[in-house]
Parts: sequence; C-alpha cells; structure tokens
Amino acid sequence: MTEDLEFEETNGNVSLVPLGGLGEFGLNMMVYETENDIIVIDTGFMLPNADMPGVDLIFPDIHYLVERKEKVRGILLTHGHEDHIGALFYVLRQLDVPVYGTQLTLAIASGRLREYNVLGKAQLNTVAPGDTVELGDFSAEFIHVTHSIPDTVAIALRTPVGIIVHTGDFKFDMTPIDGKMSDIQTLARLGSEGVHLLVSDSTNAERPGQTPSERSIYGTIDNIFQKADQKLFLCTFSSSLHRIQQFIELANVHRRLVAVTGRSLLNNVRTASELGYLNLNPDYLIDARDASMFKPHEVVILCTGSQGEPRSALSLMALDNHPFLKVERGDTVVMSARIIPGNEKAIGNVVNHLLRRGAKIHHERNANVHVSGHGSSEDLKLMLNLLQPKFFMPVHGEYQNLMRHAELAESVGIQSDNVKVAEDGELIRLTSETCEIFGREGRSGRVLVDGKPEFELEDIVLRDRIQLSEDGIVVPVIVLHSDTGADISTTDNKSNLENMLNGIEDVSGIVQTDIPSETGLNAGQIEIISRGFVYMDKSEELMEEAKEITRSVIENLSDEQKQETETVQDEIRGALRRFFSKQTQRSPLIFPVVMRV
Repeated sequence: MTEDLEFEETNGNVSLVPLGGLGEFGLNMMVYETENDIIVIDTGFMLPNADMPGVDLIFPDIHYLVERKEKVRGILLTHGHEDHIGALFYVLRQLDVPVYGTQLTLAIASGRLREYNVLGKAQLNTVAPGDTVELGDFSAEFIHVTHSIPDTVAIALRTPVGIIVHTGDFKFDMTPIDGKMSDIQTLARLGSEGVHLLVSDSTNAERPGQTPSERSIYGTIDNIFQKADQKLFLCTFSSSLHRIQQFIELANVHRRLVAVTGRSLLNNVRTASELGYLNLNPDYLIDARDASMFKPHEVVILCTGSQGEPRSALSLMALDNHPFLKVERGDTVVMSARIIPGNEKAIGNVVNHLLRRGAKIHHERNANVHVSGHGSSEDLKLMLNLLQPKFFMPVHGEYQNLMRHAELAESVGIQSDNVKVAEDGELIRLTSETCEIFGREGRSGRVLVDGKPEFELEDIVLRDRIQLSEDGIVVPVIVLHSDTGADISTTDNKSNLENMLNGIEDVSGIVQTDIPSETGLNAGQIEIISRGFVYMDKSEELMEEAKEITRSVIENLSDEQKQETETVQDEIRGALRRFFSKQTQRSPLIFPVVMRV
C-alpha cells in the first residue's frame, strides 16, 4: 500500500514503479500501470555481498504486484541474464500471469523454473524481434539490441500517453559475434514517431567513449592460446554465450578439445547449441571427466567461477578440491569477466590459490580478456539521439550511475526538468504533458533468502547476524524463585550452565525455563556467558562487575516486576548494554535467560 497517498489513476496516466535495479546492480524489475492494466518488464535477482552473512539470494519485494494481481497482464523479459530473469520462478509462485520472451531467454529461464517446480504452470510465450503483443492498455514491440548474450531485446510500449522505450541492457556493437547489430532503423523510426519517455540502462554511464566490440578481445585470447603449452582454463559467466563462442572457435583453430564443467555452464551451452545460438562441433567436445586422458596441450577447459563463488568449478580447482580437474604448475587460467564490486576479496583469494599452484593468470586488470556488454557514454548518447525522447529516466545501476546518465541526457539537449532520477519504490506518474515522482510505495524493498526461497529472512535477523559477527553475544543467566523471585546471590556453577546452553541453538528464543535437576543450580544464581565478545578467562573483573549490575537491577525491581519475565529481561538488557558500551566501546547482543525454581 502507498503511504498517505491516493493513487489517482485514469486512462490518461501511466505510472511507473521500479521494484529493483535503481540504486544497485541487479534486481532489475519495472512495473508499468494504467487504471486497468499492469505489465512488468524483467524479474531479476541479486547475489548477496560480504555484508549479508547467511543470505543466499535477494529478490525484489513484489507486494505491490500481489495486491494488484488481478490487473497484471504479463511479464516481458529483455534477455536471459539472471539479474533480469533470476526471480521469475519466485514471482510466478505468487502470480499466475503469462510471460513473453525470445526463444533463448525462455529456454534459459525454463531451467530455473523446472528446478523450482514452477515450469508446469508457467505460461511461456515466445516472441521474436519485430513482434508486437497486445496487453490491455499496452502494446509491446520487441526490438533487437546487441548485448553479451544473444536474443536480447529492447521493448517499445505504446500507451495511452505515448510511446515508452525500455532499452534493457544494450550496446552498439558494429561487429557482433552473431552478425546481428542493434536495430538502429527501428529505433530511429520510433524517434521520428515521437518517444514520450526513454527508460535506459546506466551500467556504464561513467565510462567514457564507446564500449569496444566483443571481437576486440579475440586477438588477446588467440595469443594466450598460442603461448599456453599446458592445460588452458577459460573462465567466464555461464550466460556470456558470445564469449563462449569465441573460446570454442579458438579451440578449433588451435586444435584443442573442449571440456565444459559447471552445472549452469553445461546447461547453457547445451541449450544454446540445441537452439542454434552456439556453433559447437561435437567432435571437439569431451566430457570434463576425461580431460586427464589427453595431453595437457590438447585440452581447453571452460568453467565457471569468475567471481570467486565458493562452490564454483574454478574455486574448487584453486583449492585442489575438484573431484576430477586439477590446476598444475605451468597451466594457464583466463578469468574473462568483469570484477563485480563487492567480489574483489573472493576473487583475490581464488587468484592467490591459483598462483600458489604455479598457474599463469590473466584477468581484466592485467590483460585485455574482457569487454563489457553494456554501452558506455557514447553508446548511451547515441540511443538518446536516435529516440529523442521528451522525458528521460535512467535505470540499472547505482545512484552515481543514474546521475551520470542524467547528465548525459542533458548534454544532448533534454531539458533538465524532463530528466527524472528515481530510486526503487518511488512512484512516477507520466501524463501526456508531465513526468513527476509523486510518492513512494510503502512495501517496496528486498526479500532476503536463507536457503530455500520459502525461507525469507527478516531485516532484523540480518542486523542481528551482522552485530553478532562484529561484537558477539552475551547471555546473562538469572535463577529466581518461581514464587517471589527473591534471594539473589552468586554461586559458581558456570560449567553446568555452559553445558546446558551449549545444546541450545537459538538462545534468543529462551525467555523462561525450568532448571533440570541434574544441573545442581539453586535459586539466586547469576551467571554470564559470552561468545565472540571477550575472552572470559582474561575478563573476570569485567564480568564480575556485570554480575553486580545485574544483581542491582533485579534488587530494584518490585516483587510484581520480578514475576514478569519480559520486564526482568528488558531491564537487564538495557543496563548491561550501557555498561558494556561504556567499558569496551562495543555493543554485543544481550539475551538474558530467566530460570525459575
């Protein structure tokens, strides 16, 4: 629900609600809405960074759509990268709506849908560049654009207020691997008709010039092939099919057999080959388990793990934990992918381990082995000039990327008042004359997943995990009479208490319990146990003072308050939090446990 806001929808308005992708890389999801209809472009996910302990996946919060599910007419996908389709299964579990995408995009998406048992009920509709789909108040035209994966499209929406073009990810590659350039003619035609709003990718807005062609790295990789006299490992994103095509072509030129390892890479290579998007001679393909049967210079191994993912093929090989592949002294490893911000440490660890094994390493910081699939500033200005929109809204990127793209739009002549920099959850109303940010959706944000997608992680749990990792935990254990709560004194049964607490997985869930007879504990006991805060044997004075503060708190409570377990806990928690903060400048999580006899 919107906060203190009336959503004044008429057929003369189109509202935009970004549920992800504005203010971060990944999580791309945009909602377009009229009075009667909603369509969604892309449903991406995001991987966690090092500041999110225990989080496995991040999805957009889709409460806005669930509350209006009777209006949702369809989901339109621009291409097959996970940051644009990775949350599709999560969305389709809650919304029964048709999905539209190109052949390869839907084929890749189907694998994830099958994995999570959603494929059977999914309504998947294949479209091709040039096709148009009618969805209530919206008419969607699909336009081919060049990216690092085949079958990528921009989408032109004809709406009650005019044409909206949503570019998705793109660049202008004049020598693309598959020979299919971005459809500049259609983009120019739309510009001549009059584009009301352009919603455009900002990933590389801060990079000057034009993004080089995918073919620009061919010579470097060719040279690496020539110099590699032992095994050659080529590592990239599993969906970078244009990159993989070049690797396969060079393997054929240099008469090396190709082995593929990594589940996602195997699936994508198989799918793209079957659909004709990847030209792979089966005579050159071998099972990765058989690679050791050939001489080292006869094999090239395609693998995943360019971001240092712990369970990826490259990470396992770096630690010599892969079940059948080894990186040995003199082998060559190429990490042909962008270093995503936040992954530097994980990637560095993999590189260090590979170097210890004697491998020669090539990555984007020491060799021309990677080129982006996103347009740089000159590509973005070309898109702006082709479409000549009245209004402009940058998407896909951190806030600095969005702001730089806004500056580029103004530099090519778009009035500054017509450039709108929004963030996730903000509501944008587009009319025939105006484009304004007019509020915020109250339930937007991120859904954090720990383990299975059903197990959503609340923000407070993540905050507790972060605090635990930084400051540790303190568990004061207080033993009171069950009838009066009186007789507070200290005895030394710490070992008994620790033994009892060691078997408890979630201390925060304990508010009151009976004492097992075998512990030998008596009413009136106070003990304090710490994990990850201080070393107890060297902090006896600190803990004795904390016990005295706990005793003082309880003695100052009335008999009625002592019978209220939550009151006892709250008073102790507050007093110890102030004490530890003053004494140590640290803030451990404090979970008082009240026991009664």
